[in-house]
Amino acid sequence: MKKKLPMYLTTGILTFLALTWVFPVFVVLINSFKNKLYINAEPFKLPNADSFVGMENYAEAIDHYELLKALVITVFITVVSVAVILICTSMCAWFITRVKNKVTKAIYILCVFSMVVPFQMVMFTLSKIANILHLTTPWGIVIIYLGFGAGLAVFMFCGFVKSIPLEIEEAAMIDGCTPVQTFFKVVLPIMKPTYISVGILETMWIWNDFLLPYLVLDINKYKTLSIAIQYMKGSYGRVDMGAIMAALIIAVIPVIIFYLSCQKYIIKGVAAGAVKG
Repeated sequence: MKKKLPMYLTTGILTFLALTWVFPVFVVLINSFKNKLYINAEPFKLPNADSFVGMENYAEAIDHYELLKALVITVFITVVSVAVILICTSMCAWFITRVKNKVTKAIYILCVFSMVVPFQMVMFTLSKIANILHLTTPWGIVIIYLGFGAGLAVFMFCGFVKSIPLEIEEAAMIDGCTPVQTFFKVVLPIMKPTYISVGILETMWIWNDFLLPYLVLDINKYKTLSIAIQYMKGSYGRVDMGAIMAALIIAVIPVIIFYLSCQKYIIKGVAAGAVKG
């Protein structure tokens, strides 16, 4: 019993912390089915016959606040940005790991250094440059996300590439593969664990990001989910709490499902990218 006591204690503490993190999401979920008059009065009570409104809040959020358009824009930015980050940074990591010279070493140092630079230092300059270069569209912000997401991705990919035996690539070269064919046919399939891990981390960051789209995008034409929820306020400070709760659930549920379905790959990919080599 004494041997199992630390395990029980740890389990209890972790369970309490998990419930603490899940509880706010549960509160938002139950309030998304309530009449807005009851949300402020009874925020922690389950919906009853008087307060339950079914899917009215969701319909209001979608129809009145154009949430579906914001959802499509968010999905587009997230999918395209993550795909570009994965392809570009994995190729960059493979190149700077295999080609050892002063240039590749400098590129690696700059990528790692970018992770420690606070975003607040560059956000005003970034906003100005984005306007000058016309990067205020969903296509343009993909380039910016590539720049900000490259640091962590290159760091993780470099760590994994170091663990790949060089003889495999040399064998592919002897068989007639070009460097590009060697990467896509040999190296990329081996890097699958890190691809999944980096993809999950970048997806969660881009999906939930508010500040970068707010600074860069032309919000009169393009709003992500985070921005659309921020603008769900009426005149004179009027707030439709029911619609906001429904919008929050629409924004949160997809990334929660994605994370839960892929979480087993995160530790595996991080360990492969940061420990090996």
